[in-house]
Order: sequence, then C-alpha cells, then structure tokens
Amino acid sequence: MRKDRHLAIQLRRQKKSYNEISNVLGVPKSTLHVWFKNNQWSLKIKEDLTKKARILAKPKLRLMAMANKKKWEKIHTQFQDKAKKEFTLLIKDPLFVAGLMLYWGEGDKVLKNCLVRLSNSDPELIKVFYLFLKNVLLISKEKIFIKLILYPELEDLAYKKSWSNKLNIPLSQFKKSAIILGKHPTKRLSLGICSIEVSSRKIKEKIITWFALYQKYISEKYIHLV
Repeated sequence: MRKDRHLAIQLRRQKKSYNEISNVLGVPKSTLHVWFKNNQWSLKIKEDLTKKARILAKPKLRLMAMANKKKWEKIHTQFQDKAKKEFTLLIKDPLFVAGLMLYWGEGDKVLKNCLVRLSNSDPELIKVFYLFLKNVLLISKEKIFIKLILYPELEDLAYKKSWSNKLNIPLSQFKKSAIILGKHPTKRLSLGICSIEVSSRKIKEKIITWFALYQKYISEKYIHLV
C-alpha cells in the first residue's frame, strides 16, 4: 500500500474531510474519492461531516440573508425617496397624471414581480401610457415591450403589424402573443388585448409610491368638498 494512502486512511478515520486530507498530503481529491468510495465507514464519515457543515452554515446563511435584506431595503428606500422628490415636480404635468391614473386603474400592482404592465384593448389608451413611460419615466423605447392576447382565429403577425402601426412601436419590441379562448362566440374584442410592459423594480417602486402621494395630494386639495 502506498504510504500516502495509509496516512490518508488514518486521517479519514479521524473524520477529516477530503479537503483537509488533500491539504496535508497533497493527494488530489479525485484520488481520495477512488480510495474511499467503497468503504462504508468512510461514507458514514461523509454523512456526518455533511450534517455538521449544514449546522455550521445555518447561522452564516441567516446573517447573509439579513445583510442582503437590509441592502435591498436601503435600495428600495432610495427608490421611494427619489419618487417623492420627483412627485412635486411632476404633479402639474397632465401626462404624468394621465399615465398614473391609467396604471392605477388598469396596471399590475404586485410589487414583487418587478413588472410594470398595463393591459387594454384600446390602442389610444395604450399609446398614452407608452408616452408616459417614455417621456415621464424616461424609459428608452428598446426596454418597452408589447404582448398581444389574441383569439385563436386571429392571425398573429397581421395583428402585431396592426398594433405596431397604431402605436408606432416596431415589431422587434413585440413578444410572443398569448392565445385565449373567448367565452362568448360573437362579442369579442376585435383587436384582442394589448399588454405593454417594462421590467424594473425601480420603476414599479416609483409608481406605487406615487399612488400613495397622489391620493394624499387629492385628499388635502379637495378635503373641503367632502
């Protein structure tokens, strides 16, 4: 038997890991695996070491999770603070109010999905929100995407071209359409439904913050009428 293998067995029986044995003897871990793979006592040591590592890792993982949570809470607070500063400058802008109200009524309000998404069948409504994204939130058009929801009999490319022309948004910004079955055989939306979306936690944080600020603004401005 090789001398280093004999020493490796001694160290392994002392419940040393492959890393520790490799550091002491200079034997590759792949070689150690071959030497010990059929030894039940070594497998039991591996199991014990794995359990021990998991126990030791839990406090570290908790600390990492807490640190990561605090980091993101700080970032989200920065998003909210910036939104509050911008609100006082934007409140007089009709496009800001229009876009905010459209999203309040029609938009996705789940903050965690980080998706700013509004769906409607009216091209003019979608166009106003598109202008809100571009001119108020200053989002480049390349980051704004369109997804159509169509009935099976509607030809995908033809309707993409139709919406593209109405919105003045190139086909390259259209995602794969979704197909749905309508509940009524005749009363269907002729153009399908258009969903306009941007993926950004920062933007969504802003919009959600603006909702609360606008509600407060309206309450204070018109409280005498209540």
